[in-house]
Amino acid sequence: MRAARMTIDPAFTIGPVDRRLFGSFVEHLGRCVYGGIHEPGHPRADPLGLRRDVLELTRELGVTVVRYPGGNFVSGYRWEDGVGPVTDRPRRLDLAWKTIETNAFGLDEFMAWATAAQVEPMMAVNLGTRGVQEACDLLEYTNHPGGTRLSDLRRAHGAQQPYGVRLWCLGNELDGPWQVGHKTAQEYGRLAAETARAMKLIDPSISLVACGSSGRGMPTFASWEATVLEHTYEQVDYVSAHIYYDPTDGDRDSLLASAVDMDQFIDEVVATADHVAARLRQSRKLKISFDEWNVWYQSRVQGDLDGRGWVEAPELLEDDYTAVDAVVVGDLLITLLRHADRVGVACQAQLANVIAPIRTRTGGPAWRQSIFHPFALTARYATGTVLRTEPVAPHYATKRYGDVPVLDTVALHDEESGALTVFAVNRGTDDLPLEIDLRGLSGLHPVRHLALVAGDDPDAVNTEAEPDRVAPRELSTGTVDGDRCTVRLPGISWNLLRFAPHP
Repeated sequence: MRAARMTIDPAFTIGPVDRRLFGSFVEHLGRCVYGGIHEPGHPRADPLGLRRDVLELTRELGVTVVRYPGGNFVSGYRWEDGVGPVTDRPRRLDLAWKTIETNAFGLDEFMAWATAAQVEPMMAVNLGTRGVQEACDLLEYTNHPGGTRLSDLRRAHGAQQPYGVRLWCLGNELDGPWQVGHKTAQEYGRLAAETARAMKLIDPSISLVACGSSGRGMPTFASWEATVLEHTYEQVDYVSAHIYYDPTDGDRDSLLASAVDMDQFIDEVVATADHVAARLRQSRKLKISFDEWNVWYQSRVQGDLDGRGWVEAPELLEDDYTAVDAVVVGDLLITLLRHADRVGVACQAQLANVIAPIRTRTGGPAWRQSIFHPFALTARYATGTVLRTEPVAPHYATKRYGDVPVLDTVALHDEESGALTVFAVNRGTDDLPLEIDLRGLSGLHPVRHLALVAGDDPDAVNTEAEPDRVAPRELSTGTVDGDRCTVRLPGISWNLLRFAPHP
């Protein structure tokens, strides 16, 4: 039987975990907002129309930051449409997703929702059809204390104190020809730099995210980042990265190795940013905001859009996630953690209904999709410092990525409690014995092994009728021999291994 081994030593650190890695994304797309987080008249809606069941699941998911209002939607959005009395708000055509936007939910409602969900808001400004002045107006409305037209307008709308939004995206995916207001790297880079300068004159405390490539496969990838950062490096704090993995071709072996591609993507963005830093004689290391990532059945999107007129909140991108998809999501989280020194923000897209961990029925219940579980458990247990792991494991062949390791891992040491958490994915179909050498952390013993196992029923999904069909289960914590622990990882599984000091 094939086996794997790894050694954990607290001397080999990557960096502390930034809680912003456990972010999510709410866009005015499909039923993410309307029928997702916001549904007046629902049996569990609060006086603002916010669904309490979705709020509860959001807090259980462990989300720390939420990006809003897009996404493609933001590149044609007028933020003023979503403030003030709801009855006075205009109905607009949303060109991004070819729907009618009622604007019944806007900035003020989102801020109320973020407070109730206990998450940090991450706002995006429209640099597709708008520019410097509109971004500054939005910042003045949200963050200025009072005494100006827009800050006093916020106060008149009921928010006496500033919202204090600290994290801002300078547009969205403007390298993409599908984007309303699509720009060249030179055009975007100059606009983003001028917008950043102006915004920081209003509020120097904010952090800004420049648009990186919409994906590693874009023909302008890396050259886009290089050009944009030549303009913006001194003004911004992050460069964004977006990636999705599509299971619809049926190539399960490659899908399970998606984290290999994400890992290379991160390394390439870091290398490009550092190259620009060297050219500009900048000592500061720019971080990545991986503010869109997930498994997404993108091949089905056109079918959702074809033959449909201009309607409100249609069912769009409502993917049913399988057990295998959950293992892949868990592995992508491992990759993000392993780059904790350079990835400072990450947002899984999206939160509710639209390629989401939470699904709802309009007027009915909400439930956890399979991908909910690895995210929630990672957000809960990934604390402390990320340690470097160099596992030795068998490889297997994939069509897309060549030979890849069967095993992927990351370890975290919580110095305060002394606990150690290991996240491990077995991409292979056979069980994999894993020997963990804890000589650098002697005195620990295994206390928990949770696993989400896809090998037994790879295509299983959670539904309204069977909301717990795919869920983690407790397994044996393995055997201990001195400072070595041997645990068995089931075939195609995501695993959480928890170690604690002896009492």
